[in-house]
Amino acid sequence: MARVVFITGGARSGKSSFALNEASKLKGKKAFIATLQPLDEEMKARVQRHKAERSTEWNTFEEPLDLKKLLSQLNDYSVVLIDCLTLWLSNLMLKGRDIDLEIEELISALNSKRETLRVFIVSNEVGMGIVPENKMARQFRDVAGMLNQKMAQIADEVYFLVSGMPLKIK
Repeated sequence: MARVVFITGGARSGKSSFALNEASKLKGKKAFIATLQPLDEEMKARVQRHKAERSTEWNTFEEPLDLKKLLSQLNDYSVVLIDCLTLWLSNLMLKGRDIDLEIEELISALNSKRETLRVFIVSNEVGMGIVPENKMARQFRDVAGMLNQKMAQIADEVYFLVSGMPLKIK
């Protein structure tokens, strides 16, 4: 049965490890979609560390922008893990893309794959802290909150991670 599992929480809360662990329990061909663009040495090291955590059963796709297009090409996969939506959102914002359209296209792509895929989606919860001091950061926080709400609405299961502990909320 195809399902969308949405996993959110704060930075370094254990979201990615939880998603990887849960998705790895499933049988079938697995795709890991990384949205991070490793622009500095620290981020490159983080990418290498995350790659080392994944077993060889995972095929990694680095896609910072066009999730809809990539999802449409993963026809022979049964498990997909997208990590993470907030990085994808920041990539879109920095490129000046139409955020509302991109989100609707992603939702459409996810809904069209429900019969063939089990999709795990990781996203940061960014709305629980202080109000950012600059306009772009406030816009990012607001749009990320809206994106997370939409993903939670379409998801079959939703988890919130706190200090490495998952709390199932849907």
